Formats: sequence, C-alpha cells, structure tokens
Amino acid sequence: MVFRFLKRARVAVSLFFFLLIAFLFVDFSGTISTEIKKSILFFQFIPSLLYFINIASLAAAGFIIVMILTLLFGRVYCSYLCPLGTLQDIIRRISNRFRRRKLYRYSPPQNRLRYGILILTMLFIAGGSTLLLNFLDPYSGFGKLFANLLRPVYYLFNNVMVWGLEKFDSYAMVHVTMKKYSWASFGYAIVLMSLLTWLVYRYGRMYCNTVCPVGALLGLMSRFSLFRIRLDESLCNSCGICGSQCKSGCIDTKNKTVDFTRCVGCMNCLTACPSAGVKFSLFTKSIAPPLQNTGDQRRLLLKRSVSVAGGILALSRTSFSEGVNEGKIPVRKDFPVSPPGSLSLIHFTKHCTACHLCVSACPTGVLQPSLFHYGLGGVLQPHMDYHTQFCNFECTVCSEVCPTGAILPIQLEEKKLAQLGISKFIKENCIVYTDEKDCGACSEHCPTKAVNMVFYKNDLKIPEVTEDICIGCGACEFACPTTPKSIYVEGNPVHKQADKPKVEKIETEVNPEDDFPF
Repeated sequence: MVFRFLKRARVAVSLFFFLLIAFLFVDFSGTISTEIKKSILFFQFIPSLLYFINIASLAAAGFIIVMILTLLFGRVYCSYLCPLGTLQDIIRRISNRFRRRKLYRYSPPQNRLRYGILILTMLFIAGGSTLLLNFLDPYSGFGKLFANLLRPVYYLFNNVMVWGLEKFDSYAMVHVTMKKYSWASFGYAIVLMSLLTWLVYRYGRMYCNTVCPVGALLGLMSRFSLFRIRLDESLCNSCGICGSQCKSGCIDTKNKTVDFTRCVGCMNCLTACPSAGVKFSLFTKSIAPPLQNTGDQRRLLLKRSVSVAGGILALSRTSFSEGVNEGKIPVRKDFPVSPPGSLSLIHFTKHCTACHLCVSACPTGVLQPSLFHYGLGGVLQPHMDYHTQFCNFECTVCSEVCPTGAILPIQLEEKKLAQLGISKFIKENCIVYTDEKDCGACSEHCPTKAVNMVFYKNDLKIPEVTEDICIGCGACEFACPTTPKSIYVEGNPVHKQADKPKVEKIETEVNPEDDFPF
C-alpha cells in the first residue's frame, strides 16, 4: 500500500514539473513571473550547476539538493524532476495503447559508453565548451523539443480560438504571430524525438542509462545511496514479474540482483511484485555490480576525448559572412552578437546549454538558434539575428529567464548602456550612394541616435555612426533595406559600456500674449 502511494506521488510530482516546464517554453503572454520561473527550474541539474558556478549562491543550489536526494534514495531526479524522463514515460504509455504492453527484461550495463560520454562531456566543460551539453543535457533537450515542436501547435491553437471567439464578438484572446523558425533547431528536435521514441519503444529508459551524462553522474553517486531497491532472497521466487516491469532493465531476477546505478526510482517493481520480494530499504550490503574494468580502453578513450575536445574548441571562434555579393561589398562579421547580460562571447558559450527558453520568451524574436555563428562549439546556442528583428530597447526578458547564468540578470538602465556591438556602415551598399535616393531607415530606428544622417550631396543625407553611443541593438541593421546590408552590427567579444546619448533641448520662445503659443 505504501509503495502504491509512493508511485502515485512520483507520477503526480513528475507531471507537475513536466507541465509547468512545458508551459514555460510555449507561453507568449508572460503569465508566469520571473520568480516563479526560477523556482520551477530550481531543481534542473545542469542549469542549476552552471548557474551556481556563476554566482555561487544558495539561490542556485538546486543541484546540491538533487545530489543529496541521490545519496539518500538513488536517482529520484530521473523520475520525479526531469521533464525529459517524464516525456519518455508518456511516450511509453501512448505506445502501449497501440500495441500489446511491453515487457522488459534485464540487459547488461553499457558502462563503457555511458561513462565514456560522461568523461567526454566533463572534458568539454573543463575546456570551456558546453557543446555536448547542448545536445545531451536532458533539460535542454526537452526545451528544444517543446520550443520547436509544441510551441507552433500552441500558437495555432490560440489563433484558432481567437478566430472562433471573434465569431461571437468576443475578444478575450489575442492573435499571436509565430516568430522566425530555425530549421536547424527543428531538425535536431525531430531527430531527438525520433530517437527517444525508438529507444522507449524498444528498450525503455535506455537514453537515461546510456546517453544522458546527468544519468551517468547520478548513477555513480547512487552506488553510495543509503536506501536502495533490492531483491529479498528469502521471499523472491525469481518469477520475473518485477524485471518485466523495469523500464531501466536493471533487475536480474535470475541472480536476484539489482543494478541500482541504472534504477530511476519509478517504483514499478515494488508495486508489481506478488510476493513482496522487492524491498526498498536501508542499504546493508553491496548490491550494485562493480564497474567493468576497461583498463587500456578507458585510457585510450581519455586520450581520444582530449584530442576531440581540443579540435572542436579550436573551431569555436570563426568569422562568417552574411549577404550575397551582387557587385556590392559582402558583410563579414568577425564576432556574432550575444544577448544583453551575457557579458562576453566566452562567458555566454561556456555556460549556455541551448535550452531555447530565451528564444521562446524573447518578445521580438531576435534571439534565434545559431548554426556556426559561434563556431562548431556553439551549435544551436542563441544569437542576435538582426535579419529577423532587433533587440527592444526597453526589454530584459532573456536575462530574467536564463536558468544557467549564461545571460545574467541585468537592470533596464544598465541594459540601455550595454554595448553588445558596434554598428558598421558600408557606404558602397547604401542606396543613397548607389541610387542617389533618400532613405534614412537606419537612423529612424536607432534608439540612441548613434546613427545620424549627415549631408552627402545634392541635398541627400547619408548615415554616419557615432560609435561611443551605439549599443549594438541591431535596429539599424534590421531596418536597412539593402542586400547585402549597408549597415550591420559587429559584435563585441567582451561587452562594453556605451556613453549616454546627448539630449538636445529644443528651446522655443513663447509670447504669453499669444492665444496659441505652440
């Protein structure tokens, strides 16, 4: 009875976190406050760990609580708190409705693979790259799935409801426009969803026990857990029922052992056993099989990991071009623009796991998943795409929602002076120069008037950039109608502080005797 209660509690808690985190990635109305968002993501292991490294505060110590829970009860994070784990359970439940219920069986641990991935991931992090976390962190993977696959469906549902309500003269809901779509990020989400579905259908939680570096790390820690699941040799009759319900494939009913390093704490075995032969109690003797002795293979893996990490990190900074050269000068950017609050390119790429929460939350949609803007080491990390939109002068949303500290909280007044980059003007591309026509779109959109129109010839005016007051918001680049752009933002590798724009006071002499002095 107690075990059934624990299982129901596990399902309730996991669905609670799953639904809340899922809503964070589709919400466009700002319904949830910043404080609540931080609380919801507090227990996500990798974001909490990276954020703690940034600020060293107990406000970002959720991963410590997860580690303590693991040392007490095993990998409860994987079934209670991890949204990707819950998604796999949902996939399993749905698949069971279209086929006969899947019965699992014991499978040997793939220690070389799972610990190899863990070592390689740690080497990348030590080298200042989160490339593998971008692809393998369960929270970030979940974020990309819902930002790319569910968010468009949510937007469509909202707009259909708006259309239906308008038929009854009700305007309680607002139509929303889908932002620019990243096909690279969408392709990754399709591949990840297909992989998860296939693994769950065939092998249960194999992703958690073979691919996920968080699962591998918590699995190592669970070898020292105080409370563990075990088979009572005096009560267990090796019927195999518990093993057939174990989605981790970690129960060997023939030898009456449980590989607790792979157990995700789903409680299925405890509720399925007909003879009370499965116990969840205080650890008394070693029940986890020793790690396989890989010897030379592990040392070889370590050497190869260092080589691969070094090679990828060497490609983490590369220049890139935008626009097509149609007899004009192509735009060549040496550095991309990272979001306000990210401090520098190194800080941003070192801590961002490409979860896409800032991409989903950005009101203008200027934050878009990158491909190679940050080099090979920053694939899918968000960058400021000024071809899509520009950074709102009055907005700090991305700094409020980032769970890893890649984008640190920044006050609005500070953000207005944060110089993300500097606008560069290419006269040869400007239509004032090529066509001798008036334009001025860049100057009209510049919030600090760093782009100003000065006299050129024949009463024409051409843009001139005052770099000291430019903040690199990209309004000028977005507004520029030429291809390739005649004005663009070159990112600052380290963010700087711009000067305050000069405010010119317009003095008008007023005659108090006039009825209409204006």
